[in-house]
Amino acid sequence: MLLQNSYVASADPSGSSTGSATSVAANLAAVALGTETAGSILYPANANSVVGVKPTVDLTNRAGVIPISQLQDTVGPICRTVSHAVEVLDVIVGIDQDDFPATKKASTYIPHGGYQQFLKADGLKDKRLGILEDLFGSNDIKACQHHFNTLRQKGVVLVDNVEVPNIDLVYSAIVNAQDIALFAEFKMDLNAYLKKLVHTQVRSLADVIAFNKISASEKFKEYDQGIMMAAEKTNAIGKLEREALRNITKVCKYKFEKMIKVNKLDALMSPGADIASLLAVEGYPRINVPAGYDKSGVPVGISFGGLKGSEPTLIEIAYGFEQATHIRKPPPLHPR
Repeated sequence: MLLQNSYVASADPSGSSTGSATSVAANLAAVALGTETAGSILYPANANSVVGVKPTVDLTNRAGVIPISQLQDTVGPICRTVSHAVEVLDVIVGIDQDDFPATKKASTYIPHGGYQQFLKADGLKDKRLGILEDLFGSNDIKACQHHFNTLRQKGVVLVDNVEVPNIDLVYSAIVNAQDIALFAEFKMDLNAYLKKLVHTQVRSLADVIAFNKISASEKFKEYDQGIMMAAEKTNAIGKLEREALRNITKVCKYKFEKMIKVNKLDALMSPGADIASLLAVEGYPRINVPAGYDKSGVPVGISFGGLKGSEPTLIEIAYGFEQATHIRKPPPLHPR
């Protein structure tokens, strides 16, 4: 099945949860779930003018989800409105026996009374939002200026030109460490997943690679098969992988988290879903909200992200922004 952007058929629908985003955008479903490792909810939500929520990792049960990374994988809602997304979020978070140790630990982030209490029309009042210099180029600043004005009118303090110290080194450390740890995680978790399946002869990553050599397209063999082969060469979480994971935690704590705390930010914002990769490695939450359409009619969004467990604040911000703008419109009818 060929998935198309719901608004402009020739535009990129984006992301691996594209089916969820396009079906919700086109009114084929009221709500949907997506899975994200590093952008697979936010990017298709952004591209199809819907709301996507990537919760703090471990808030939602991942049993039955084909795994890539236990440190990053999350199930989250994709809906047409923030309120619908929050209603779904209330249903899917919590302790689950099928993903017990992780969901039990993360359940401490869940507020008493659930998340719907944070759907406040004045949720933007007195919030401090950081404009990360590395994510907002001059064109983005210009395009978002009317939204900045709206945010200020609703009581937001915008902190301009926020910088993560040595951002290039941060990204380099994250990417290198992430690849080392992620390949090992992927092999371990996929093997465990495949062993539980009933009606298949494919029981390991090695079996997947062998199957693909026979049936996969040449384009797939060049790219995804190479990634799988690199993962197959790993041998569990060893000394190298543990060091990589420590580096990720260190970089996030002393660079990213410190930047948020020093600037006393409630959240960071970014044009589109550009914030996804920066917040992925330590399992931070983020929400994408429709923010308009370009000259061609292609949707654009704004994403808000924060520290672990900051969903209540992010919901207030996202809902407040949505209610202040009411910018989303249904997609046009495309000829079949």
